Amino acid sequence: MLTFFRRPFVLIILLIVLVASAFFFLSPDAAHSSVPPVQAENIITVKDTTDIKPVSETEPVSELPADAETILARKQVPILCYHQLRNWRPRDSEMAKTYIVEEEDFRSQIKMLADSGYHSILPDQLYDYLLHNKPLPEKPVMFTFDDTNLDHYTVAAPVLEEYGFKGVFFVMTVSLGRPNYMTNAQVKELSDAGHVIGSHTWDHQNVKKYTEADWPTQIEKPSRQLEEITGKPTEYFAYPFGLWNEAAIPELKKRNIKAAFQLATSRDTNEPLYTIRRIIASGYWSPKQLHKSMINSFQDGK
Repeated sequence: MLTFFRRPFVLIILLIVLVASAFFFLSPDAAHSSVPPVQAENIITVKDTTDIKPVSETEPVSELPADAETILARKQVPILCYHQLRNWRPRDSEMAKTYIVEEEDFRSQIKMLADSGYHSILPDQLYDYLLHNKPLPEKPVMFTFDDTNLDHYTVAAPVLEEYGFKGVFFVMTVSLGRPNYMTNAQVKELSDAGHVIGSHTWDHQNVKKYTEADWPTQIEKPSRQLEEITGKPTEYFAYPFGLWNEAAIPELKKRNIKAAFQLATSRDTNEPLYTIRRIIASGYWSPKQLHKSMINSFQDGK
């Protein structure tokens, strides 16, 4: 073996190998050329991601309509339902007083909500929020008024407008023009002022008892009459007594109703747009009690 390494040509070859190795390891580019390509790409990727914004936790606005599960998961908007706005009379029963809010109490409730930073919304805004997640103003609330009472025009509308609010008036068309009820002209005036006019049937019959013959009388004709009065489509409906059933929903859809409002029972898991919840603003409530009931009644998951 030693004799082999003493041969001149072997020594020359070994010398060349040693010189080449020394040149490679001392070269300034040697360290960079030894980095595997995959590692180099990883370094670039980390550097490039430093300016990427995190994904927002808020669901974006979507052109595609949300499914029922998504709608039910959205935070509910407090919706108040008023009936009569007048001072109590001696003959009013204890039950009736639940549905009768005295004028000054109504004004105090609306003032409290305005002072607390609430903003009124209308059904189109609620519909777009539920279906497409379009944004709502901070602390939204909806004011609804059932039964066509004259005090909706003489009391409710002026107070709402004083505080920059708008409301939804669900009209029972059989009463239009009768004593203590609104006239066609007053309904149109409310509509022209930016309030929304919705249907509350012809004569306030329980929807759960409708036969096939009742739908044209109770829904189609009133909707058409309101459209003639306001010059606008009738797209929203409030169930008399807040009572509904599954059979009513396809009938409302056939008649171009986009959404329907009940009272405080659970929403339908398949059709939440046709079972939107409201609470009756009780004549017994102070402004503080009203606010507490709003918070408790419209928490998520109810």
